Amino acid sequence: FWRNMAAVEWVSILFHVLLLSTAASGGLWRRQPYRTGGSPSGYNYETRYFTQKVDHLNAGDERTFQQRYLINTEHWHDGAPIFLYTGNEGDITWFCNNTGFMWDIAPKYQAMLLFIEHRYYGDSLPFGNDSYKDVTHLQYLTSEQALADFAVLVTELKKSIFKTSSPVVAFGGSYGGMLAAWLRMKYPHVVEGALAASAPIWYFSGLTPCNSAFVTITRDFEGASTHCRDNIRRSWKAIEVVGSKGGGLEWLSETFRLCQPLHTGSGVETLTSWIQDTWFNLAMVDYPYPANFLEPLPAWPINKTCAALSYEIDDDYKLLEAISSAMMVYYNYTGDKHCLNVSQGATPSLGSQGWQFQACTEMVMPMCTDGVHDMFPAEPWNFTAFAIECEQQVGVKPSPYWVEVLYGGKAISAHSNIVFSNGLLDPWSGGGVLQSISESLVAVTIPNGAHHLDLRAQTPNDPEDVKLAREQELKYISLWLKQYAQQVSPLP
Repeated sequence: FWRNMAAVEWVSILFHVLLLSTAASGGLWRRQPYRTGGSPSGYNYETRYFTQKVDHLNAGDERTFQQRYLINTEHWHDGAPIFLYTGNEGDITWFCNNTGFMWDIAPKYQAMLLFIEHRYYGDSLPFGNDSYKDVTHLQYLTSEQALADFAVLVTELKKSIFKTSSPVVAFGGSYGGMLAAWLRMKYPHVVEGALAASAPIWYFSGLTPCNSAFVTITRDFEGASTHCRDNIRRSWKAIEVVGSKGGGLEWLSETFRLCQPLHTGSGVETLTSWIQDTWFNLAMVDYPYPANFLEPLPAWPINKTCAALSYEIDDDYKLLEAISSAMMVYYNYTGDKHCLNVSQGATPSLGSQGWQFQACTEMVMPMCTDGVHDMFPAEPWNFTAFAIECEQQVGVKPSPYWVEVLYGGKAISAHSNIVFSNGLLDPWSGGGVLQSISESLVAVTIPNGAHHLDLRAQTPNDPEDVKLAREQELKYISLWLKQYAQQVSPLP
């Protein structure tokens, strides 16, 4: 169950795992129509709110809420394109500040930049403080409703606010990338094309092997050091052995610098799950330069992590001390933390409550390990146990095939104008589209790329393969805009 609730980043996820979103507290609930703002990245935008329907699928439901979106029109003029980011499972300002590629290319295309927040996350709470109260209030948290939000807002923005026929190109990463692809599939008249970065649209039952993410993570650590991989594989048994001894949990708590001591009964499982989440997230953000997408990290953080595990360690206690030192790269690279909180989760910048509900309804992404093809303790996918856990914690039953029913699974060849980009270091890449399906459903792979690296701002430290990937992406974006221009003004 932890793998769907914590490891997914939308991961998001996906994937998208946990608290830049303030959906639980409702502390940002307000109805402020406009606000000019900036970001730590130096990006300038206006914050606006749009009156959105709570339920697009029920004509008799007239309830509305205020949906937040960020907009920049610095380079835009009437007829120039609109670049739309389809918001993920968190505060939209965080995604805006971490999607530098859109900001980099906006001047070239004279594009308007539009970042729409996903309902139930950040400031876009349909029921304010009661949004997470119960299933009755949460039932409108679906990808289908979110796509309708995007389509309606874009349509109204063009018709009523800017009165323009500008073409729209969708961008998204992780769960946002899935939404960008699905938006093009479901509303091809609203967006001319989509760049779906690190979008695991096939990481669902029957479409992708459930151990795919963990095989990729293992390969990433193995690439840094085979000893690193083997030491991590041995660490799980070492935790069990040490944790079962007298004073073992106390020793583990001190060694891993935990703020709260591990408890008898659940301590070993808690620590194990937390460490597994950490390796998952390190693989997602194994970027070639220092970054703080999830935590402040050095360049190529897996290499730095494996430095403490790059030799054979047979003694259980010494092994776990080395594991703890390795984890400090992720949790305390800046050296300013006195202790670590295992209940915080490995990705504190995403919205946990909302994603837990989505993972227990439609976003059911099977996760499993075997300990042979991966470096993790063997744990098969057990949908029955997962469903019981969902009913107990969230009060809903999962629908494991609903996403395939809605969006077609692998039967998407009838669609067009989508670029699926995947970094092969990214655990989610196994659930992505890695081979082109047609001339307009294009796969772009980045061998040295982690989680949607291509959507991040350009830097001198970018690997050549991500530079080539962006060139391909720009080629297709230009093609889509050219096709749109020809449709609007056909040649005589």
